Amino acid sequence: MKHSRITLFIVDDHEVVRQGLRTLLELEPDFHIVGEAASVAEAVTGTVRLKPQVVLLDVKLPDGSGITACRQILTAMPSTRILMLTSFSDDAMVVDAVQGGAHGYALKDVRTRDLVHAIRTVASGQGYLDPRVAQQTLHWIRHRTQSTSGTAPDRLTRLSPQERAILPLLAEGKTNKEIAASLRLSDKTIKNYLANIFDKLQVRRRTEAVSWFIRTGHTQPADPQL
Repeated sequence: MKHSRITLFIVDDHEVVRQGLRTLLELEPDFHIVGEAASVAEAVTGTVRLKPQVVLLDVKLPDGSGITACRQILTAMPSTRILMLTSFSDDAMVVDAVQGGAHGYALKDVRTRDLVHAIRTVASGQGYLDPRVAQQTLHWIRHRTQSTSGTAPDRLTRLSPQERAILPLLAEGKTNKEIAASLRLSDKTIKNYLANIFDKLQVRRRTEAVSWFIRTGHTQPADPQL
């Protein structure tokens, strides 16, 4: 009896990564790659058009957060299964991905057989969490739950240390280029971090993020760039 194949859609802004994944996954007889995308916009439109069963989705994309893409995909196509495939093992990011609707989370340096297992697990309707991040994420959740018990959750705790380092610089009115120079990161990296910060704080622009930061008593007002 012939079983139907699992249709896959690969989303990553690096062409080499997409090609590598395609080469590896096409060796599996029950996998069928139906398409690729390199941005949030392409991920959403491609998923709606091609209707894959599973989307392999990077967390960092040129035009925004993969977590935002995850939410948009599931809004448009609720039956789609999402497996986040990323280099980032940050605890808050894993939790945000799951809260955003992702059904699985795996690291890019995963062994091929473990990635294949993760895809099949997610496609079957189950959840998957890379064992290397599972324990630390559970510890982070427990610590966060204890620290916020009886009080309104502080969205600042959802940010990674690097993202928390960016907020004060943003509040000082620094541009992306100036923030990048201060933290010795690329402009593109700062742009990606900001997209993730906006997503976690549930704001749409720099001024709203700075306003939230000031309102919570973390700093004094500055003249932020729009």
